[in-house]
Amino acid sequence: MILSEGMKEMKNSVREEVLSWISSDETAADMLSRVSTIRPFSLPPPLHKVPLRVGNVLEIVGPSPSAKTLILIQVAINCILPKHYGGLDHLVLFIDLDSRFAIMRFSQILIHRIRVMHPQPTLESHNGGPDYDHTLYNLCMSRFLYLRCSNSLEFLQTLKTLNQRLEKEKEVHGLSVHMLMIDSIGAFHWVDRASMFLSPRDNNRKLFLQSVSEAVVKDIKKLLQVHPMLVIATKSVIYGDRYFTGSNEVKGNFIKDYCEERFSRNVPRSHQHFQYREYMPSVWQSFVTHRILVHSSDNHPVASNSQNSSFYLLEWLLPRSSFPEKIIVKDAGVFVDS
Repeated sequence: MILSEGMKEMKNSVREEVLSWISSDETAADMLSRVSTIRPFSLPPPLHKVPLRVGNVLEIVGPSPSAKTLILIQVAINCILPKHYGGLDHLVLFIDLDSRFAIMRFSQILIHRIRVMHPQPTLESHNGGPDYDHTLYNLCMSRFLYLRCSNSLEFLQTLKTLNQRLEKEKEVHGLSVHMLMIDSIGAFHWVDRASMFLSPRDNNRKLFLQSVSEAVVKDIKKLLQVHPMLVIATKSVIYGDRYFTGSNEVKGNFIKDYCEERFSRNVPRSHQHFQYREYMPSVWQSFVTHRILVHSSDNHPVASNSQNSSFYLLEWLLPRSSFPEKIIVKDAGVFVDS
């Protein structure tokens, strides 16, 4: 068999890479660092069923509210806790796009987790101090990196500057960021969609949905090449039978779709006829490697005042799972109903 020049060059290149890898020395620290990025994450319930690795993009979709942000908080706390406390011992970067993140809620769940690990009061509690390990609390809070963006331009500018930010945080903490969380990836979708029609001739003000999403995906991909991370994004859903993509249909239906999405936030969940409908551009949809759906069910109570808890169903859409799980949302976090 006669090989072309291109095939010969490719074969020689692969051979050189293999020989270089075999002949090079690797320290134990380098080996552990490399293996840790390849090995799946041990995520807490309800994300424990499917193995996830750095480079994966998990999308959590569901109505508002449906505990999407609470799931992010629980996973983030598991990541920032030290290994000897059951955590992953890494940093988390949280990007808030809808400005509804409650830091007090995050703090309360973290304190509860610390108290569970240290049931006995510390010496500080006898002197009027906190009844939990305050040093551990401060350590974990410093590992949670929070950013907020108010529009698509700020989001894109933030993504372009994250490389330097992550390098600086790695030097300060001696740890790398292993999770990039984006709360409400579709938060600016309707504003960007409206700007296509409000200023059709102003190229400086136009934010085309496809170009914005392409830029977001491109910048995240570049970031993952330098800083391998697991990406977890939440997205609010809208309801309906179908979604039109034609230009004329988009113009006639974007206000209707916007109102449907906003209206669904205020309608009691027991009265919602749920049907998940995609509205993000295809470039983002193809970027997602895993997807789960969180929603209420007529067969399960939504809330119980006596127990101060809410109930939802969690279903894996990508990869597809046959049986949804029932999850319970309490003050202490999200739990799987056994």
